[in-house]
Amino acid sequence: MSSTCTDNCEDLAKSQNRSKALMLEYFTVGYNVFEGIASIAAGILAGSIALIGFGLDSAIESASGGVLIWRLLKHGKIPPEEEEKVEKKAVRLVAYSFFLLAAYVTYESIEKLYLHEAPEPSLFGMIIAVLSIIIMPFLAYAKWKQGKKMGLRSLIADSKQTLICSMLSVALLIGLGLNYLYGLWWADPVSALVIVVLILKEGFKALKEEKLCTC
Repeated sequence: MSSTCTDNCEDLAKSQNRSKALMLEYFTVGYNVFEGIASIAAGILAGSIALIGFGLDSAIESASGGVLIWRLLKHGKIPPEEEEKVEKKAVRLVAYSFFLLAAYVTYESIEKLYLHEAPEPSLFGMIIAVLSIIIMPFLAYAKWKQGKKMGLRSLIADSKQTLICSMLSVALLIGLGLNYLYGLWWADPVSALVIVVLILKEGFKALKEEKLCTC
């Protein structure tokens, strides 16, 4: 009787953790879809390549969130051997999304530096960046904490990509602000290139963890 009660309690806890993690990922995808559409619209209206690029970055973050939703929907519903394979695949896909993000940010930044493309001031764009700076760190921490609790390296890796999204928001805001106040048009792409180093580091770290993964 006691054993049955313990098993039921464990199953309930696992179900609650899974539901919480899924809610975090649904919010991630939903917010990034909104952020992406709003950033691209604001970028087109202001003629800002920086804002349009920021919107496309959000699409990559949404893709990473989609991978985690697929992963979490299978969590606890398949045999342990299959669970490990799915976890490894999820970690690997999140790692690839880091590399895709790094490649895109590098291309955009170098293009801006080469063409001397200055980010146009946009109040709406700055509001989007500030919202991301406020929301994303809390979301990243919640996903990291939940990933630790559930022992899911894929969720932990995705939490780091969410944090990087907030860093890119800081770079965008700095670029818009410094260009508006001091005419430093190159601040945005240079800040983004510095962040690329961190993105690549996290991508390789995720691949390494995928090889070491034992669920």
